Amino acid sequence: MMDWTDRHCRYFLRQISRHALLYTEMVTTGAILHGPRERLLAFHPHEHPVALQLGGSDPQALAECARIAEGFGYDEINLNVGCPSDRVQSGRFGACLMAEPDLVADLVGTMRSAVSIPVTVKSRIAIDEMEEWPTLDGFIATVRAAGCTRFIVHARKAWLKGLSPQENRDIPPLRYDLVHRLKRENPDLDITINGGIPDLDSAAEHLQVVDGVMLGRAAYKNPYVLAGVDRRFHGGTEPVPTREDVVRRMLPYIEARRVEGVPLNAITRHMTGLFQGQRGGRAWRRHLSEFAHKTGAGPEVVEAAMARIDPLKGFPQAAE
Repeated sequence: MMDWTDRHCRYFLRQISRHALLYTEMVTTGAILHGPRERLLAFHPHEHPVALQLGGSDPQALAECARIAEGFGYDEINLNVGCPSDRVQSGRFGACLMAEPDLVADLVGTMRSAVSIPVTVKSRIAIDEMEEWPTLDGFIATVRAAGCTRFIVHARKAWLKGLSPQENRDIPPLRYDLVHRLKRENPDLDITINGGIPDLDSAAEHLQVVDGVMLGRAAYKNPYVLAGVDRRFHGGTEPVPTREDVVRRMLPYIEARRVEGVPLNAITRHMTGLFQGQRGGRAWRRHLSEFAHKTGAGPEVVEAAMARIDPLKGFPQAAE
């Protein structure tokens, strides 16, 4: 979810579900150690629970970044061993690390020694010509020996040669059966499945076998899919927020960020799918696309976009 699940996206998604675990976009160790750390890692307290996803292959650098992240208040550190882009391959992190399970075990062990919060791993089932089940089974066995007890598995092989990152999200066939088998043969591990899961009904089916479901593109393109998560999977008793509730909750946040100099479209680009499939959804998207990029744009643009859906509704700001 690089360039997608930034802090504004996560704050927005948190207005839809209070309990879903949110993940940052992948951040590299070099960016944290030598870049604008505050901008990369800062987040709103309302985002909890939130996990930082790290990319890297140097044990000490990852340990230091994990310590820094724990200091920022993150609830989990997740090592990305699944991203197939050219950039991560050249930096020796992401999916290419599935070919080096001993190194990944070392990375996990070093990070676990550095922090008290959970350290988890997100992977594919295999890469390139590697046979899928033996690769996944051996990788998990090696890394669990370093103390990792929670794995998020994208149920596709990654082809690092010949397929683009976008193609790697669609072309390799989904092998949910292998992730289910992984859980059956490792009942003591916490296994979360990822990849091509479109909605909560599908998630519920997987949860009969595995411990968790990660939604990526489905939740980004149609974020209101998360509206039923709290009641259905977390025992929540609060009323499910309407789409209008979500917009209302975002207005104070948008105003606060405008004061800080954050352009409106940096926030609303994550909100365009809120009315996906709803009457007026196209007008909502069109208005935000046309006006949110303008200098000084603020909550009034979002309110006007709402008026394009239903002119009779008012949207007074609520406390942040």
